[in-house]
Order: sequence, then C-alpha cells, then structure tokens
Amino acid sequence: MVVGCSSGDGLDKRYKVSGKVTYKGAPVAKGTISFMPVKPDGRGASGQIVDGSYQMTTQEANDGAFPGEYTVTIDALTADLSAAEAEAKKKGATSVALPQDMVAKAYKNAKNAVPAKYSQAASSGLKADVKQQSNTINFDLTD
Repeated sequence: MVVGCSSGDGLDKRYKVSGKVTYKGAPVAKGTISFMPVKPDGRGASGQIVDGSYQMTTQEANDGAFPGEYTVTIDALTADLSAAEAEAKKKGATSVALPQDMVAKAYKNAKNAVPAKYSQAASSGLKADVKQQSNTINFDLTD
C-alpha cells in the first residue's frame, strides 16, 4: 500500500473508482454500491448509483477507495414515498421531515430493481480489485 494523504485527513492515499451498473443491459436508475474489504483490517467505500453511474467515497465525497480486493454489494430499492410526502405537506412539513412510520412502511413495501442476491456480500458474487491508479469498474448484473 502506498502511504500518503489524499486530502490532509491522515488516511492513506485513495484512488478514484467509478463505473457503470447495469441490470440485463439497462442502467440501474438509482441505488447504492458498497465495497467491503476482503482483508479484515481494511476500510470500505460506498457510492450512490445515479442513472447507472457511480463514484466511490471512503472519507470525502468521491475520494475513491484504498487499493485492494473487495466484495461488492449493490442495493437498488425503490420506495414510493408519495404518501409520506403528501402527509408531510398536509401538516405543513418539508420533505425532510417525512413521517417516519410512513417512510418505514414505504421501504417495507419497496421493490428492488435488481435481484436481492446482489444486496448481500455472501450471495452477490461481485468482486472488485482497486489498483493504485484511477479505476473504472463496471458491473453487468443478471438474474
């Protein structure tokens, strides 16, 4: 591992990681991608999937990931929050203050845009190897 600081935060150098996530050839509209280090003392990274694209964050937005091997999970839950937003609006609240019981219900009934196996490290079968360079790592998910 290369020792150095990427932004004065005291952590070792991270390397940019970005890519595309597709399911059956189509971009995953929205979701979360997580890199969990294979080494037990490693530090993970995560990113938001937007229109099929993602960038990884370890400490600061889009700062990348440490070099090494990772197990990858992808979660693409889509919850219908319209009822919670309507209730908040009726009460004069902003969308930031959605009724938590209604949000919980929406997520309980949420649909996953990709097979659920990809949201668990034990079943995803997805791996990533972050090199000491800028990395483009794409994931094409299937059933």
